[in-house]
Amino acid sequence: MTSAATAAHQPTHRDGNVLAGLLSEVFDVDLTGALRRCPRCGLLGALAQLHVYGRLPGLVARCPACSAIALRVARHPGALWLEFGGTGAVRIPLDGG
Repeated sequence: MTSAATAAHQPTHRDGNVLAGLLSEVFDVDLTGALRRCPRCGLLGALAQLHVYGRLPGLVARCPACSAIALRVARHPGALWLEFGGTGAVRIPLDGG
């Protein structure tokens, strides 16, 4: 198979579970199961359902329905930058709730 054919068969994005490791560095709960509502199209779904593009140090997570940017993550030495500007509302379940 040629490199062009190999590239054509590679996925263009990964699911939101790829964010679990990075987000666990700053949050005590697993946010991939948290529900979010897209402010653009209204889709209700888990962060794990987001389509994640890019490679570290920078990732962009988009709504699977309308492709609106939900989250940007950038890893720098000693810091993790998170931009939740397009996330909309996020419901994070707590123990016993």
